[in-house]
Amino acid sequence: MPKVALSIALCAGLVFGFAQRAHAESKEIVLGFAVALTGWMNAYDGDSTKMAKLWIDQTNAKGGLLGRQLKWVEADTKTDRTEGAKAGQSVIDQGAELVFVSCDYDFGAPAALQGQKAGLITVFLCASDPKAGVAGVGPLSFSANNAAQTEGATLAEWAVKKRSLKKGYVLLDESIEYDKSVCAGYDWEYPIAGGTIVGRDVYKNDDPAITSQVTRLAAAVKDQGVDNVILCTFTPGGASATRQIRAAGIDIPILAATGMDGLYWVDSVPGLKDFYVPDQAVVSGDKSAEINELTKEYTAKFGKPPASQYAYPIYAWLQEWAKAVTKAGTTEGKAVVAVMETYKDEPSILGPRTYTHKWHIQTNIPMTIVEDNDGKQKVIDEVRIPNEIPDNVLLRIKK
Repeated sequence: MPKVALSIALCAGLVFGFAQRAHAESKEIVLGFAVALTGWMNAYDGDSTKMAKLWIDQTNAKGGLLGRQLKWVEADTKTDRTEGAKAGQSVIDQGAELVFVSCDYDFGAPAALQGQKAGLITVFLCASDPKAGVAGVGPLSFSANNAAQTEGATLAEWAVKKRSLKKGYVLLDESIEYDKSVCAGYDWEYPIAGGTIVGRDVYKNDDPAITSQVTRLAAAVKDQGVDNVILCTFTPGGASATRQIRAAGIDIPILAATGMDGLYWVDSVPGLKDFYVPDQAVVSGDKSAEINELTKEYTAKFGKPPASQYAYPIYAWLQEWAKAVTKAGTTEGKAVVAVMETYKDEPSILGPRTYTHKWHIQTNIPMTIVEDNDGKQKVIDEVRIPNEIPDNVLLRIKK
C-alpha cells in the first residue's frame, strides 16, 4: 500500500476508533431491576426499588456517573423463583450493567445467579441471609442489607446489657432462611452477654393459629421466669403470632426481627407495647437529619413515606458502589468489586460499611432499637455488638 494511502487509512482508523470510544462513553449506564413488582415480596421490594430509582434521579441531576446518565429497566419476578431467573436474564438482555434482585435470598438468588454468569455485579435490595452474596451466589454478588444474625445478636446484647432481661425464649418461624439466621444471631450472643435461653419453639408463617406454641410460652413465663421472647419472623404471619401472644395475656417484651419493622401492620394488635425491632433507619423520625431529609424527598416523589426501614439500605449501598465506580473508572464487575472490598467502616448515609473478599453483607454495624408503642415508633437506643460474628454462626454451621 502506498505511504499516502496507508497514512489515510491509519487516520481513518484512529478517527473511527475515537468515535467508537466517544459513543461508548456517551451511552447511558443501564441498571436492571429483576424484582417482585407483584406478589407478597413486593411489600419489601417495592419501597427499596423506589428508593433506588430516587437515587438514580438524584445522581442524574448531578451529572450522572463517569459522565454518563443512568437509566433503569425492570422485569417482574412475580414473587416466584422460576420467574426470578427469567427476570434476571430479561434485564441482562436489555443491557443492564448492574442487576438489583429481591429482598430475600430464596427469592432473589435465581436472578442473581443469572447476573453472576454474565459477569455483572448483582445486589439484593435488602436480603439479610449471609448467603445473599459471595457464599450463596458468587464473588460479584452483594446484599445492601445487614446479616440477619446481626439483628438477633443486637437484640440479645441490648436485652441483657440495657434491660437486664436474662431469661429468653426463642420462637422461630421456619418458613425462610432469614428467620433462621435472626435466631442464630440471638442464640450466639445471648449467652455471651450473660443471658440464658430457657426454651424454644417453632411454627410456620402461614399457620392460622399457634395455640400450642403460645401455651408453652405462657407456661415458661409462669414456671421458669422467662422475661423476653425473640420472634424470628416477618409479616403477615408475625403479626398474627404477636396478636396471639398478647391475646393470651403474655406481656413480656417481644424482641422482633427487622422483618416486623413498620407500623403498617400494628392495627391488628391494638395497644401493642413492649415490642422492639432493630433498624438502620426510622421512617417516622430518625436521629439523623440526613435520613429524615431523604424520607421527605422520597415522600415528595412517591406520595407517601416508605412502609419500613427496608427502603434505605439500597441507597447507602449505591453510594458505596458509585464511589467504587468513580475510583475504578468503569462499571466492570471485577474492577468495582476490587475497590469495594477495600472498604472498612466506609461512611454512608446509614453509617459505616465494610466489605471483604468473604462477606459482601454487613455483619457488624450500629443498629437502632425502636419500640412500637400503641401505634407509634420510639427510638430507644443505638447498639453495636462488641464482637465479630463467627463464620460458623453466619453460615449456621454447627461446630
